[in-house]
Amino acid sequence: MDPAGSRDKRNGAHDLFLDEKDIGGHEHDLPPYAYKPRRRRLGLLDDIMLLWRRYPSWALPALLTFCLVTLSWPLTSSTAAVEPPRKTDGFTDVVSWDNYTLWLHDQRMFLHGGEFHNFRIPVPELYLDIFQKMAAAGLNHVSIYVHMGASNPARGVLDFNDWRDLTPVYEAAAQTGLFVIVRPGPYINAETSAGGIAHWITTEVAGTVRTNATDWTEAYEPYIDGVIKESEPYLVTNGGPIIAFQIDNEYFQDEVRGQYFEQLKAQYRKGNIVVPLTYNDPNQRRAFINGTGAVDIYGLDGYPQAFDCSNPTVWKPVATDYHQYHAEVNPSQPWYMPEFQAGAFDPWVGPGYDACAQLTGSDFMDVFYKHNYAANTKLVSYYMFYGGTNWGGLAFPGVYTSYDYGAAIRENRELRDKYDEMKRQNIFIRSSPEFRKTDWVGESSTGIPGVTISNSAAYGTLLSNPDSGTNFLIVRQTNSTSTAKTKFNVTIPTSKGAITIPKTTDNIELNGRQSKIIITDYHFGDKGLLYYTTASVFFAGKIGTRDVLFLYGASDQSHEFSFAPSGVGIAPGLSSRVKMSGTASKGLATVTVLPDTTGLITVWESTSQLVLFADPVTAATFWAPVIRSPTPATHRGLESFWQFGSNMTVLVGGPYLVRNATISGGTLALHGDLNASVPLTVFAPESVDAVKWNGEFVPTLGLGAGALQGHVAASANVRNGISVPELKDWKHADSLPEIQSGFDDSAWVVADKTTTNAVVKPLFGDGRVLYGCDYGFCENIVLYRGHFNATGSETGANLTIYGGEFFVASVWINDKFIDSVYSTTDHANQLFTFPEGAVVAGEDNVVTVVLDNMGLDEDPTENSARGIAGFDLVGGTFSDWKVQGKVGGYLNYPDKVRGLFNEGGLFGEREGWHLPGFDTSSWAARELSAGLSNGGAGVGFFVTTFELDFPTGMDIHVSFQFETTNEQPYRALLFVNGWQFGKRAANVGPQTKFPVPQGILDYNGKNTVALALWALDDIAVSPSLELVVDGVYDGGVGPIASKSPTYSELRA
Repeated sequence: MDPAGSRDKRNGAHDLFLDEKDIGGHEHDLPPYAYKPRRRRLGLLDDIMLLWRRYPSWALPALLTFCLVTLSWPLTSSTAAVEPPRKTDGFTDVVSWDNYTLWLHDQRMFLHGGEFHNFRIPVPELYLDIFQKMAAAGLNHVSIYVHMGASNPARGVLDFNDWRDLTPVYEAAAQTGLFVIVRPGPYINAETSAGGIAHWITTEVAGTVRTNATDWTEAYEPYIDGVIKESEPYLVTNGGPIIAFQIDNEYFQDEVRGQYFEQLKAQYRKGNIVVPLTYNDPNQRRAFINGTGAVDIYGLDGYPQAFDCSNPTVWKPVATDYHQYHAEVNPSQPWYMPEFQAGAFDPWVGPGYDACAQLTGSDFMDVFYKHNYAANTKLVSYYMFYGGTNWGGLAFPGVYTSYDYGAAIRENRELRDKYDEMKRQNIFIRSSPEFRKTDWVGESSTGIPGVTISNSAAYGTLLSNPDSGTNFLIVRQTNSTSTAKTKFNVTIPTSKGAITIPKTTDNIELNGRQSKIIITDYHFGDKGLLYYTTASVFFAGKIGTRDVLFLYGASDQSHEFSFAPSGVGIAPGLSSRVKMSGTASKGLATVTVLPDTTGLITVWESTSQLVLFADPVTAATFWAPVIRSPTPATHRGLESFWQFGSNMTVLVGGPYLVRNATISGGTLALHGDLNASVPLTVFAPESVDAVKWNGEFVPTLGLGAGALQGHVAASANVRNGISVPELKDWKHADSLPEIQSGFDDSAWVVADKTTTNAVVKPLFGDGRVLYGCDYGFCENIVLYRGHFNATGSETGANLTIYGGEFFVASVWINDKFIDSVYSTTDHANQLFTFPEGAVVAGEDNVVTVVLDNMGLDEDPTENSARGIAGFDLVGGTFSDWKVQGKVGGYLNYPDKVRGLFNEGGLFGEREGWHLPGFDTSSWAARELSAGLSNGGAGVGFFVTTFELDFPTGMDIHVSFQFETTNEQPYRALLFVNGWQFGKRAANVGPQTKFPVPQGILDYNGKNTVALALWALDDIAVSPSLELVVDGVYDGGVGPIASKSPTYSELRA
């Protein structure tokens, strides 16, 4: 759709033009209910008498209707409601709340945002990219988990450096105008290993985690103190963006857990965390609302479609009891949803994240998000808004490397189509102060006073602002999973009495999985009034001296709205598909939009008012960036925040993304991204007569009153694409010397413990504990070597191995491969029969086990068994068992930048073969597609380098693509400049493509890619790997540093 496509219509016929005398254009002609900020509402009797004097012809029937409605509806729209008492946490009144919403600096706010995890994109410069995309979608907050395991890798060690530093998160949020809800756990779930609890705790702490056990308390308190130290300077009370802290995560309440919550609360308060403390209930447990451990604000998580993306068109219905539940359990608090579904995680062998995006796509958001509004939700965070990457060993066993989540922003940072629906809804919320405070009036199942919906297949819920009288009737299919077309009419109370709409078309329509917000008595800008609408509001507000309203509606449906035109105006966009009629006595114009209306339509334009209409696709091409412009209410540190720092904006149509905007003199400077050359449409203050795009002036045609049109051209790189080099000239070396005779494992850790805190105790053997975590090796691949002095009667090893879901383990006797065991559950038992002649009598023989630790489970104790739970040498006895994981374990690992989760115990990893600068000149040349040199089971490293020289001023998304089938029995670890950014399970799937961001990749220099290839069977495998470009955009966030410590820095 061409957002500037109505240019020709500006010179078209005005046969439907209604001049001022027909529709009442002067301020004194506005109806008495026209909105004026902060004006005192008339009393009930004053309102009635004023209506009687002004409109005697219809005042009597309207008065009778009003009285009938009043008798059955105690929350009338004609008198201003007394504000309910506000509550505080007793430590600050900067943030408070009532039963409707949060308040900040004495302003009511609708907190609407999304989840982001900095640990899933370890490039701090790119936080700004994600946050700008969130703010551009109209969101005003970001919710973040803090990962304990990454920041507290060992007892007594706190590491908030590099990508673990929270300061860049908070500063990027403040820069883009996003408040922050901090969720430090210690338990966070988030599909992370051990739910984010530090791995060392899972072995060293005997007490039950997440209770008031003394050893657990001693273990977690230093970490929470570290989070407090990082965060306290950035509280909103100190001019920062942090508006709330969450206590732990998704739990249940009893006295023991309650005491644990009390301890956390006391620690935060002692550390001067004075903002509200919150909690997220995983379901309707009513936990921590009252009693021991109760928090300030309770919230309920919601994942109505759960996490099976294999049938993305099959829906579960909406939850119909959200409002009732809130009214029962915490009616004095605002209704908060700390996590509401915005995607789903995808398991191994799943259908992939595009299916999850479809399951939770625009139609899901349209129905389910608006259903949440119908429950009067006024604080909501969408999980996830950007998922990112489970690089290294971050993931729990249930998920693979990608944590794309089917979110509005893809893992590679591109915008999905569903982002548009997120933007349409959240710009509406940002634009609608009257939507911040609404009473829940009723719903179809119980009856809505004054409201009739003609078709029972349509289900409505009425919200009403008790101060302005604005009504929001949220309508969906009664069967929320229905794909049928449902047509209906609505009778609804208004300030002028009950009306039945639509008036000029046959009906309102829900086309299958669709929801609508039908609004009456909605005020915009200083004086604008939208009397009613069956179309949706995209934007409403003040631009320069004009009150601006931007509506949209599906192009296959008719729409109707009535507004009070102001000023000496014209209706240049009207046509046979869009008609306007006026009623002089009421000062209103009714606009009819017929089906097949597309593009941008200027419905009404004057020096004081602008009314626009578009189809949803065209509406989504528009952006409303916040212009920094201090107001008397601007607070230090919040200059970039809508409502609290600035109320100035513009409308910009056309570009792929508008990141930010400033106005200096008469020039509007826009910064953003392009993926194509596009027309540019700008509605700005009247003083603006020039536009810059990314620093360059754009030739524009001024259309008066701050409206300009132009064209922004994409660069040749966008038009023609970016080429990337072929991955070739591979060098290869064997990475499993552990199976060779004479391998020296004397430096390995002797596995001689006989007690463990793991939930699974040794099952059989001699009682020795063979769990890597108990010896400091809890991440990624771990190797075990069981020695025995052979008599010749040994015939096999019976092993029970725990590795987590979809683990694999390969077993050798000396240098002879026996078999690989693979399980979709967390463990497997197998008798590994020794091949004939493999055992050498009278000598030291070794059983070698290579185990892929898939991460620790998210269970009540987090103490997952990972390793060999039972061992028996058939016909003999094991002497020593040795275990080896990554260099240094969790105490002394050398790579402090990439951190604890990056490496495992493969020989090549321990030797640093994956690091930039390792010298492979002595290695053999071998193409990756040739597989391992032995043609069978084993582990080998392939390493190559390549140069990139991408142009600056661009955002280029790059991935590593393996063969697209999942049929070969191998696993591979993909290291890019030393960072483990992919685990490929080629016989499991589904992931074959691995995005790697700039900052991990050096876009203007030499890059090293290393592949640890693990063949699982005694057959040849033939992987392929290529570099691919997913997207090319002019723009981006500017220079991004690459921080990838080299071999000489870490191993030499």
